[in-house]
Amino acid sequence: MCEACGCGATSLGVNDTETVEILGRLLDANDRTAAHNRAHFNSHHVVAFNLMSAPGAGKTALLETTIDALRSEYRIAVIEGDLATENDARRIRARGIPAVQITTGSACHLDASMVHAALHDLALAELDIVFIENVGNLVCPASFDLGQHRNVVLLSVTEGDDKPAKYPVMFRTADIVLLTKMDLAPVMDDFDTQRAEDAVRNLANAAPVVALSARQAMTLVTWTAWLRGEVTTIRAGHDRRSGTREANHGHHRPAMA
Repeated sequence: MCEACGCGATSLGVNDTETVEILGRLLDANDRTAAHNRAHFNSHHVVAFNLMSAPGAGKTALLETTIDALRSEYRIAVIEGDLATENDARRIRARGIPAVQITTGSACHLDASMVHAALHDLALAELDIVFIENVGNLVCPASFDLGQHRNVVLLSVTEGDDKPAKYPVMFRTADIVLLTKMDLAPVMDDFDTQRAEDAVRNLANAAPVVALSARQAMTLVTWTAWLRGEVTTIRAGHDRRSGTREANHGHHRPAMA
């Protein structure tokens, strides 16, 4: 995990209280920057989606296929987060879409300040949707609000249908859960889509659970319809949902004006 944010601390010692206070201040500062990011998005009527998953769940492949499906309707840009390389950003740019790479080094997640810096490289006035592809990790990204409007969590059939139970914080924050790489389902007969959905429901999360494959464009219909609906709702100023960390404290994010 990452020492920069304190999420690498696996045990607490004599300074437990001080450690908790420092981490609390860090998260509070992150939330303030996230609110600033959201204000930028809102003022330009841009809707931001935060994509989170374990490494290799297919976030970039999903974005490529989603871009192909929606590019005639929306102006899209992508913020890519990874420990190293610009491989994913190059894949997005190859489709003619603006992509800003954030290389985090040792940090196991994106935070709001990283996203804020990336926004300076995007012409928000010329965009409708920004996808943020977070660092592959099922733990830390769930704790950091980036200023997004919705959280999208991917679970691939190669990971196992018990991941929502094992990583509850991540799946509890999801506004939609995508079961990816379903083209491999015939050879991954130990993955049960109903068990995966039940695990999400056991977290008291009523978010849609959608099975799809980035290799099979026809399976993306429900996913792209959900995106269209969320963009319409948020841009109309009717959004009253809570987000990542704020949801845990009963606060509500502002709707888009």
